[in-house]
Amino acid sequence: MSTKPNTENDALAQRLHNMETSIEALNTRIARLAIGLGVSLETEAEIAHVMSQKHPASPVTHERRTAADSAAHSGANPDRRVAHKREELRGLLVLRYGVETRYVEEVGVVATRQIMSDAEAQMVKEGFKPGADGIDLDRLFKES
Repeated sequence: MSTKPNTENDALAQRLHNMETSIEALNTRIARLAIGLGVSLETEAEIAHVMSQKHPASPVTHERRTAADSAAHSGANPDRRVAHKREELRGLLVLRYGVETRYVEEVGVVATRQIMSDAEAQMVKEGFKPGADGIDLDRLFKES
């Protein structure tokens, strides 16, 4: 009797678990940024609005790595930090779209839906409301 099928099943189960963990971490960061910025991601229109906003960060006035003390950091521009967070949020939304697409190609729609559902369930356990990360699973995986 060969142990190969078990090994393949174990490897697939581990891969699916890793995919779920990755998408959960990505979705959690997206939700935290949206909450911190006071941005709603509940509808496609709101997500499109976030994606279309351009708030360029102000240029760096000094190199932080050379600052001798933390007092040099106290003058950091809050608007610049917000702009960086908005840019990160947009980047993570684009990244997530690519990850979701890759997951569908690698493991199929059914497995991807389960991965996304499990990740959302874990986020809800951690106190996030469903959809805080901008994902509406029913809308994402429309059933014909």
